[in-house]
Amino acid sequence: MSMIQAQERMELIIETLNQLNYSYYTLDAPTVSDAEYDKLYDELVLLEQQVGEKLPHSPTQRVGGEILSGFEQHKHLARLWSLDKAQNLEQLYAWETKMKRAIADYNAKNADKLLPEPSYVMELKFDGLTLNLTYDEGKLVQASTRGNGAVGEAILAQVKTIRSIPLSIPFTNGIIEVQGEGIMALSSLERYNKTAIEPLKNARNAAAGALRNLNPSVTAERKLDAYIYNVGYAEGVSFENHRELQQFLQQNHFKVNPYVFYASQINELEQELVNLADRRTSLDFLIDGAVIKLTDMRTREALGYTDKFPRWAVAFKFEAEEAETTLLSVSWEVGRTGKITPVAKVEAIDLAGVTVQNCTLNNMGDIERKNLKHALGTLVTIRRSNDVIPEILGKVDEEQGEEIIFPTSCPACGSSLEQRGAHLFCNNKLSCQPQLIGRITHFASRDAMDIESFSVMTAEQLYTECNVKDPANLYQLTFDDLIQLDRFGEKKAKKLLEAIEKSKDRELASFIYALGISNTGKATAKTLAEHYRSLEAVMNANVEELIQLPDVGAIVAESIVSFFQDETAKQSIASMIAAGVKAEMEETVTIVSEDNPFFGKTIVITGAFPTLSRDDLSKRLEARGAKVTGSVSKKTDIVIAGEKAGSKLAKAQDLGIQIIDDESVVLAMLGD
Repeated sequence: MSMIQAQERMELIIETLNQLNYSYYTLDAPTVSDAEYDKLYDELVLLEQQVGEKLPHSPTQRVGGEILSGFEQHKHLARLWSLDKAQNLEQLYAWETKMKRAIADYNAKNADKLLPEPSYVMELKFDGLTLNLTYDEGKLVQASTRGNGAVGEAILAQVKTIRSIPLSIPFTNGIIEVQGEGIMALSSLERYNKTAIEPLKNARNAAAGALRNLNPSVTAERKLDAYIYNVGYAEGVSFENHRELQQFLQQNHFKVNPYVFYASQINELEQELVNLADRRTSLDFLIDGAVIKLTDMRTREALGYTDKFPRWAVAFKFEAEEAETTLLSVSWEVGRTGKITPVAKVEAIDLAGVTVQNCTLNNMGDIERKNLKHALGTLVTIRRSNDVIPEILGKVDEEQGEEIIFPTSCPACGSSLEQRGAHLFCNNKLSCQPQLIGRITHFASRDAMDIESFSVMTAEQLYTECNVKDPANLYQLTFDDLIQLDRFGEKKAKKLLEAIEKSKDRELASFIYALGISNTGKATAKTLAEHYRSLEAVMNANVEELIQLPDVGAIVAESIVSFFQDETAKQSIASMIAAGVKAEMEETVTIVSEDNPFFGKTIVITGAFPTLSRDDLSKRLEARGAKVTGSVSKKTDIVIAGEKAGSKLAKAQDLGIQIIDDESVVLAMLGD
């Protein structure tokens, strides 16, 4: 057999084996015997040895390869969102009310393109590890964890061991990203534990641990599975509703869970939620609730997202599991704002498949309200609702135990504590180590100044050995400071200094959030930046002004004003600005001249471009008075199409809309 014939035979066998895998692992309907499958598989192995090549979509890639040295980061093409939660019907109906109000607001402003009455689809909420799979021209080219929603860890080698995930798909029109859940079936867990030297305690942790194991062979041993439920990014295809999305996934050989429930009214879901909660113990995998979404894709796009959640979906969480155990002790931890939080240690107990030893106690008021003041050494009821740390609900009976002593001084620095409401606070902002380390870690975090590879361990080391006690001190670090530290070689020192230097260019909203102002999250920081447009204006704002802003109440306004009146905070900010931190709003100047060809036009951007990112192109167009939208309609004036433009380009052609498919032409029209 010639080399060309061997390669052609390899392709034919790979296509056949992948189809057989699809029938066996996805459809659960094997079409050949194990012996026939093994014969083809062995022939493929011999051919790969003869040719000296393994194709990326070959099933021989699924067995697990070399141990990796670490995980690389993967930037998702579209953000992976968390879901808002409803833990009872009252909260579900509250979500519906808010969602319908948003639809009404949209329809009031867009009488020519009204959104339809909402209808609903309900699916299972799997309790596993979220996966994001990238396919380019039909081939699986990357797989990653969710991470922070924007960036995850690349785990392609591990995911390839999951036989229900196709290595190639029929859709070849461009790049798509699909999301699903990596799971370990309960039956697989049981079989694994029969021969395991160290049995695994629960299916969720078994799946997550396997997918984040640097040795793909370990992943392969656990026989994981995956259900796919969403298309997060696609240039070459679009959907009008959820049914079309599901059909696309099934047509492309993805394993889609057969459970789906459609409803025209949300009250139709009530009894089905009860049925589903009753059935969950009979399933061969873990679920902790249901996901409820609007079916219409145009409505999803119109409603959009908050900082954290899509407005068009909600997770209904089933009633948490509870257990009884003994409360052993309570310790007190210091946060970055100085808040003192009690953490309870209980006698180890298995709850919902997890060994629990630590539990949440929110504050002094929580302890007293739950009658736990004299509960040390007594039985307490704890509840776990998919949380990392379960919650103590209260004592099992009226037995008196030892008293939980509330601290009067800071457990970290010894300073006197101040009670504000139900919380205790340490006001020693200048030398309380946990506060300082917490503030520095928050300042460097991804959603703040995004100093790459910075961790709480880095903050602790810099605090201890380089006297970094304020975020401003980061900008005074030198190569000589870092090179003398343990675990800091030349490469790591240079990398950290480069990341710190790069952080100086973060925009105003990120800087405001990085400051760690009490009660001020990312959304509020963005609101402040967009309204005031300069750091000086934000610092000089008063309470009366602030409470006029969206979602800024009296407590938040007081927190902001108090922060910027603090001399220590002002000195820290001044030091950072002097070091070169810009903390500026990215200014866009609108060119109001009607002579510009983009002025007043509605434009859709699709595909990829040689030098421009789509965000950059959008900003340039908007700066010249254009309106950039996400979907093509009769009101679209221009479609700017790059490489691998898909359905949007096709729709523009059908509607006879002007198309510009050359980046150099766009730049010339922009005047750049």
